[in-house]
Amino acid sequence: MIEIRVHGRGGQGAVTSTELMAVAAINEGKYAQAFPSFGPERRGAPVMAFVRIADVPIRTREKVYRPDIVVVLDPTILKIVDVTAGLKKNGMVILNTSENEEQVRKAFGIKAKMAPVDATDIAMKHLGRPITNTTMLGALIKATGIVDIKSMETPLKDRFGRIAEKNISAMQQAYKQTQ
Repeated sequence: MIEIRVHGRGGQGAVTSTELMAVAAINEGKYAQAFPSFGPERRGAPVMAFVRIADVPIRTREKVYRPDIVVVLDPTILKIVDVTAGLKKNGMVILNTSENEEQVRKAFGIKAKMAPVDATDIAMKHLGRPITNTTMLGALIKATGIVDIKSMETPLKDRFGRIAEKNISAMQQAYKQTQ
């Protein structure tokens, strides 16, 4: 089982991204679950969402305490949350940042494998808004191969309707640019 924790801010689509990833995995014949962790937060407050993907039924329903992968939608989260808390030994951080990997490691002490991408820039170009959830799905898929990128197209079309193509383009560009 692969366990993923997504860090973002309210309104950035962390919950939506985990739901979309779960649907894509289920469409590939895998088992998946996605769920948020938040209280009475307002737009802009830190939030977490989780997704589990497995080849066998998933029996646990608790929050993800020891993720294999951490996805960070908003780099300012690094200043207030230890996103690597509980990250498994060979875990990976997939990070939206305009900084290079060395700068991020030095500033925040991240020792885990990293897959950086400037998702905010990509989202602005494709969506006209700094909402990075679908963009970061492209980075997650590139870094992990957890699902096929084509498997994300139907969930994106179902969720976003007429603006799905913009989200698909943003996801594909992030897939290409993730280091």
